[in-house]
Amino acid sequence: MSSNLRSSPISSRKIPSSLRLQAVTAQPNWQPTAIALALALGGAGQVSAQETVSTGKADEGTVTLQAVQVEAKVFDANPYSEEGAPYKAKISGDQRRVKELAETPATISVITQAAVKESGKSDLRAILAAQPGITIGTGENGNAFGDRYIIRGHEARSDVFIDGLRDPGMTTRESFAVDQIEITKGPSSTFAGRGSTGGAINSITKQPNADKDFTEIGVGFGTDDYRRTTLDANKVINDRASVRLNLLDASEQVPDRDPADKSRRGLLLSGKLKATDKLDLSADFYHLDAQDTPDLGTYFNTTTRKPVKDIPVYLQSGRDHLDTDVDTLTLKAGFRINDKLRLQNATRIGKTQNSYITTGARGSTRNANDATAPNTPTITLSTHQGYQEVEYLVNRLDVFLDSKIAGLNHQFVFGAEFNDEKVLNGVHTAVAGSATPNCATGTSTTNNSYCALDGSGKPLANINRLLPAYVKGVSDSDYHIRTTSLTAMDTVDFDENWSAFAGIRYDHFDYENIVGTGLTAPKVTHKYSDGFVNGNAGLTYKINSLGNVYASVSSSTDINGGESDVGGSCGYGGICLPPANTGVTIAVSKPEKTLNYEIGTKWQLLQQKLLVTAALFRTIKSDVQEQSAANAYTTIGTLNTGKNRVQGVEFSVVGNLTQKLSTQLGVTVMDSEVLESFTPANKGKQLSNFARKQASAQLKYQLAPKFAVGGAATYQSKMFAGQPDTAAGFNATTGLYNIVVPSYTVFDAFAEYKFSDKLNARLNVNNVTNKDYYLAAYQSGSFMYLGDKRNAHITLTYKF
Repeated sequence: MSSNLRSSPISSRKIPSSLRLQAVTAQPNWQPTAIALALALGGAGQVSAQETVSTGKADEGTVTLQAVQVEAKVFDANPYSEEGAPYKAKISGDQRRVKELAETPATISVITQAAVKESGKSDLRAILAAQPGITIGTGENGNAFGDRYIIRGHEARSDVFIDGLRDPGMTTRESFAVDQIEITKGPSSTFAGRGSTGGAINSITKQPNADKDFTEIGVGFGTDDYRRTTLDANKVINDRASVRLNLLDASEQVPDRDPADKSRRGLLLSGKLKATDKLDLSADFYHLDAQDTPDLGTYFNTTTRKPVKDIPVYLQSGRDHLDTDVDTLTLKAGFRINDKLRLQNATRIGKTQNSYITTGARGSTRNANDATAPNTPTITLSTHQGYQEVEYLVNRLDVFLDSKIAGLNHQFVFGAEFNDEKVLNGVHTAVAGSATPNCATGTSTTNNSYCALDGSGKPLANINRLLPAYVKGVSDSDYHIRTTSLTAMDTVDFDENWSAFAGIRYDHFDYENIVGTGLTAPKVTHKYSDGFVNGNAGLTYKINSLGNVYASVSSSTDINGGESDVGGSCGYGGICLPPANTGVTIAVSKPEKTLNYEIGTKWQLLQQKLLVTAALFRTIKSDVQEQSAANAYTTIGTLNTGKNRVQGVEFSVVGNLTQKLSTQLGVTVMDSEVLESFTPANKGKQLSNFARKQASAQLKYQLAPKFAVGGAATYQSKMFAGQPDTAAGFNATTGLYNIVVPSYTVFDAFAEYKFSDKLNARLNVNNVTNKDYYLAAYQSGSFMYLGDKRNAHITLTYKF
């Protein structure tokens, strides 16, 4: 598909053959009507030169029209999906990917709007947790709480994008205004810039439709006080202007973990204007207010080596929270100079706030001198807290040029981007006298803590009001990075069988991080500037009209201090500072570099309604920044001493298996290994937060024209906790990994009934078997995220 056809997500598509005008015999006075009908069905009112009208003999009084094939614009809820196959995405929402996804030499998993809705999941974290190759990370004392993803074993919490522009900050993300979610697997700094070691996540938002007015209202209710109301309304003002409004109002309790709950309020207002025949303008404003009372789940019992089941809900009511507030304004302009050359510019101004106070738990034993119950087992509680304020400005210019050079068709994309991010991290301060420790744990009577169980092992009556109150305190790091980027990409077709893609990107950044701001400890200012180059290339051979094979190579770079939420915590991706006043001199850490090799094949079957893909990949990350085992990294540091490798195979089947059966199926089998480390014992170990095997399948079967049933299964093998991008925690004495997140398989089900063209009802039952399962664990095991227990809800959708 040439880039000039990518200027609008709604492209002309052939209408079903049942609606095409066939040979017609009519009376002479019907001729104008027949021609008018042909023009009307043609959408644009065009009849080709081959569509002739022939008449018979005049005395026969009849006219015969030859067969006319007419194309019209057909509205699709997701303009990027394959028509008639709502689980299958045809093109990327990122216009820089000029080929259809089936012809792109990379692994890109896409969850379409239809798949999201029918899954019954709405938060981005829940949607991605069910995708092969992605695991969920926890917040820790070293990094913030919020949505955190790990792709192919590598940290990706800063590699989240919306419409191709970076979405910085640790926030909660929703799907109410999303057309599809695109997951690029493997390093992709050519498109994403810094980071993107294991891949990147790009949400494509809903935009105004210039062809048709529509309104869709969704109302959901269910168990655990589930309430969800959405509005999606599109209005065509005239042939040049349209607007679209998406609204969200939702709340629910966490199943079986009352008083843990979630609340969402969201808005996306967007408008599009065709100012001239060559100039298109658009703007959108996005707001999300997410307020959670979080439950950090259970903890890992290091004696039994299993998570503790049936733990009481210990979150601190009226104090614990995970709140996100997001406001962004995006302006876009597209200018078509001619059929071969067009420009696209996007500017986004954004502000996000993320505040959290969460309570963790761990098993303990009361002190021998404890006044309540000496030497008895108990659960002790601890606080994890902080806040983050983000302000950012990004502007990107893309130039799309189709050119013929030496007889070959080239599709060039040239880009320039400026990104300015400011991130203020801080802590909350405990209110003096608002709580008193109620137990003495450990070996010292002065080691006071908060026990959740009484002397007989029963939960305290005031278990949800034990810890102190907090108020917003001082900041502890002030992060600022400006990045200027230049990109050049080319897709060339050598002949009907061979095509190639190549891209290169240069990023130059100015970095500043003031660590210790507002604290009594001395402030440390770290400033430096640097630049790096990344690229990727792919070669595709079309075997026949159905399938192809490809080979590709891609790279990425992550800078020293690239994770903005952790200040000077070097071991968590924060800035690795040369130590002060120690007499030790260490060079500033180099960037971490990643290289990925991949070979794969893609097949479009069953009249292009089904896409089958398979890929073999190997990703090698070098110059990994590590925490020293022998000395605290805050004292002497350990820089660029690590190297690791992830390799495996990924397989997917997406689309229509039959006219009645649709699927989105994926399987990933991977292996990870630490190749080099400052700590010799880490060599040969697998990465933390890494699952060797993952699989998911979502199926929908149309039992009758108005009734469909479906379900989903998600499998994840066991993984081990540890710091990001490092070897999983390992006990050399026992020969076992320290904290184990057990494997799990979870089943979901749904049924859908269409009362009419306007009214639809869907029932979702998630975790049908009510299984206990765990998504992630803190490296010490002091908390483990619980997967949701069984829950059900009904959604009524009305369209008009």
